[in-house]
Amino acid sequence: MDLLNIAGQQFTSRLMLGTGKYRDFEVMKDALEASGTQIVTVSIRRVEIGAAGHVGILDAIDLSRYQLLPNTAGCKTAEEAVRVARLARALTGTNWIKLEVIPDARYLMPDPLGTFEAAKRLCEEGFVVLPYMPADPVLAHKLQEVGCATVMPLGSPIGSGQGIQNRASIEVILNSVTAPVVVDAGLGVPSEASQAMEMGASSVLVNTAIAEARDPVRMAEAFRDGVNAGRQAYLAGRMPVREHASPSSPVQGVVRLTDPEVPE
Repeated sequence: MDLLNIAGQQFTSRLMLGTGKYRDFEVMKDALEASGTQIVTVSIRRVEIGAAGHVGILDAIDLSRYQLLPNTAGCKTAEEAVRVARLARALTGTNWIKLEVIPDARYLMPDPLGTFEAAKRLCEEGFVVLPYMPADPVLAHKLQEVGCATVMPLGSPIGSGQGIQNRASIEVILNSVTAPVVVDAGLGVPSEASQAMEMGASSVLVNTAIAEARDPVRMAEAFRDGVNAGRQAYLAGRMPVREHASPSSPVQGVVRLTDPEVPE
């Protein structure tokens, strides 16, 4: 069976989902169900535990069904990200963390130096670190070296829907690391998720493309199918790209004008 393996845990789904931007928790839950996802990321800023009568996002997620992946969204420095990761582990009981260090408020580009510094410290503290990162092959290799469970290069800026704008760099990453590569951010439609999987990505993470769709549940189903199709295509192996046309029917036996007529 073709399983996604992260930090010794195996998953049948290769689609990770975010939980932000949905109009309400019911739509979010229905989208999670429709997507078939098994890994769900949640911003620790939105997690409230222990407040009397409070119904928060963790109450809306069936934690017996999903691997919770808290994230450090909003952190601008490595120090902030490490602090939030520790808080996430204390609050949720999981040592999985999606690491985000983003000082740039306009373009939301991850800080490579801060990401590496925080990843190294968190790996040393026993976290299962899934770092969101620029599509930088050198950084991907270094994050793998310090023990990150995956590398998560962006396809294009967060929430932009621009698709895979960093294809060449992501292909280098796919060819230079052994850790699972998760294409994260910028995907807008299922065909772009399929493209990432066809390239050889182990998984994709999607949030805005589903949450902001006119019909999030249907879009979640479409992304599920797109990821599955892309993975199957990658495993099957695509045909070679040729400079010229190549006929699909055999040329032997084709009737020519110079051939003798068949007698009646």
